Amino acid sequence: MKIDYLIFDSLPGARLLESIVELHTAIFGTSDNFINKMANKPGLLVITAMSGEKVIGYKIGYALGDTKFYSWLGGVDTNFREFGIGSTLMEKQHQYLREKGYSVVQTKTMNRWRRMLILNIKNGFDVMDTYTDEKGLHKIILEKNLQN
Repeated sequence: MKIDYLIFDSLPGARLLESIVELHTAIFGTSDNFINKMANKPGLLVITAMSGEKVIGYKIGYALGDTKFYSWLGGVDTNFREFGIGSTLMEKQHQYLREKGYSVVQTKTMNRWRRMLILNIKNGFDVMDTYTDEKGLHKIILEKNLQN
């Protein structure tokens, strides 16, 4: 299976953006005004995994400052899991961030997204804190030093 990875430092074109939103909705059950939220993020970075014209995975994040980046959302199509796509998306994101001078990447997850939690820990993230958000959901904050 041939997988191409595309990197965008701004919003991708409308067709690709709609494909990302479709996959996001399939994974998380909602699009939640996703495109508008993306458009307003500083230093937006979008990485897609493509099988032909089909988006099979994505990783989206944005700058929290000059040296800290927030890895916001990501996912892989259920039919394409177990091929290392999530790990490759993360590797590509971290390589890009190092090249742009970021020293820390932060993310948040929940216990219900165990695959993501495990992937983050396996890839050098440390649990920094936990909190309960305004919706009553328990969140886990993780960070990775990119200079190591």
